[in-house]
Amino acid sequence: MPPLLTTPRLSLRRLTEADAPFALELLTEPAWIRHIGDRGVRTVADARHYLHTGPLASYAAYGFGLYRVGLRSNGAPVGVCGILRRDGLDHPDLGYAFLERHHGRGYATEAARATLEHARRDLGLTSVLAVTTEANVGSQRVLEKIGMRRTGTVLLAGDETPSLLYST
Repeated sequence: MPPLLTTPRLSLRRLTEADAPFALELLTEPAWIRHIGDRGVRTVADARHYLHTGPLASYAAYGFGLYRVGLRSNGAPVGVCGILRRDGLDHPDLGYAFLERHHGRGYATEAARATLEHARRDLGLTSVLAVTTEANVGSQRVLEKIGMRRTGTVLLAGDETPSLLYST
């Protein structure tokens, strides 16, 4: 599948069912579970189901969703980044997560910046939000680096504590 976006180091494309092993690894990492939530994914079959009911369904409904982020040098997957529609938010939001072994390399900032530009340029979105937990300081730094500002808090459906809300 051809890339939707490229940056100097990264290539972003739509996720496919073939990405289920990567999705399984990402969704079971402690950082994903701590900051995003346990999606109940424990097997490759669970990951396929997650892909079909999450990113693939989002592409069909909205024309956007989470994208697979891979290294341009060798194609290895390092994370996901994209635009989401969530209940409880007035506008689409930017979301991302990276395998822990790739944290601290600037990939999240690079992918998030490119995705935000794509949302404005290609999707025509004039307002994009983002949410993160108060404990996820790394994510807060990424959002600030790409020019988003904290505008308050929001309690999303199914969450027990409010998330920090950012906007463009």
